[in-house]
Amino acid sequence: MITLFLRTFLMPVLFFLPVLTLPAFSADFKFIKEGGGGGKEEPLVIKSNTLEIDNEKKTVTFTGNVDARKDDWIMNCNQMILFYNKQFEKDDPEKEKLRVDKIVAKGSVQVRRTLGGEATAEEAIYYEADEKVVLTGKPVVKQGDDLVEGSKITLFLKENRSVVEGSEENKVRAVIAPRSGQR
Repeated sequence: MITLFLRTFLMPVLFFLPVLTLPAFSADFKFIKEGGGGGKEEPLVIKSNTLEIDNEKKTVTFTGNVDARKDDWIMNCNQMILFYNKQFEKDDPEKEKLRVDKIVAKGSVQVRRTLGGEATAEEAIYYEADEKVVLTGKPVVKQGDDLVEGSKITLFLKENRSVVEGSEENKVRAVIAPRSGQR
């Protein structure tokens, strides 16, 4: 349930097309799902107060009132950093594309899915190569009346599983609401 909740939480391949608007900055990203949908592009629009691109460090940093939206989810946080690498197109070796390595969201992270469900944490890190999301800083994942919380929640998207870890001062807690009938 938790893994399914964030299954589409930031897909692996990123095409970067910055579009600047004032007073806030905005960037339109295109994600292509590998091995599915015939390469159909799905836009991710990120808005923030500032945007910094560092080509040497290969990062894009969004700061202040970050609002990231995709078809079926919305993410808000204080800062989002995308780490990328450059690759060349197979068909056109002069055409570059950017691929996400990792995405770090910091400060009051909140992810909401349009189908229901919400995750909150102080930090969320998406690792593209492993297709996993790590939530830390009082992470909580809710679906309806159900919730799970701990010190660290790791969502393994490829494996459709999750691990919730606790600590001495912050034990794992799961609340599973009674159900009537079938789900």
